[in-house]
Amino acid sequence: MHIIISTTLVFFLIMDPLGNVPVFLAVLKDVNPERHFRITLRELLIAYVALLVYLFAGRFILQVLNLSTEAIAISGGIILFLIAIKMIFPTPQGIFGGDGMNQEPLIVPLAIPAVAGPSIMAVLMLMANNQPLFPLFASITVAWIATASILLASTPLHRILGRRGLTALERLMGMLLVMMSVQMMLDALRKVHWS
Repeated sequence: MHIIISTTLVFFLIMDPLGNVPVFLAVLKDVNPERHFRITLRELLIAYVALLVYLFAGRFILQVLNLSTEAIAISGGIILFLIAIKMIFPTPQGIFGGDGMNQEPLIVPLAIPAVAGPSIMAVLMLMANNQPLFPLFASITVAWIATASILLASTPLHRILGRRGLTALERLMGMLLVMMSVQMMLDALRKVHWS
């Protein structure tokens, strides 16, 4: 149970729903407000399917590419660290860069990379290689449900917390993610040292 809770927290922090609220609002600002909920739900479902592909195909990708667990752990830790730094010190373009879209988005940038991006792909591939799949499936599903709940309520949430409130929460999540990424790299380096 402890493993499921900790991995769910990691997945939730990487998906960064609070940080993605402004991204979703910015991308959808020129779309008919009546379609916002439907588009957000569609993009979240596409992201969930992509996450499941990462989870169940990750082990085979590692075998085909002949990558060690330590290499994936260190690279995953670096990616998490960079994402966390951008969460703590955001740029005007946001975590994923790019500019707004004047048409209805499909897959990019909301489903991928906003929710199911390269950082969570690396972490899922790593965890799928050395942990049982069912707890990971449960963790990714719970994290996705929590993320979906926040993003589907993005308009009222933005109204309640305001830009400053969302920024403060995102920076706090970034600090947690920095510590987790450093711990991931330290664990991998310790394994390399003892092997």
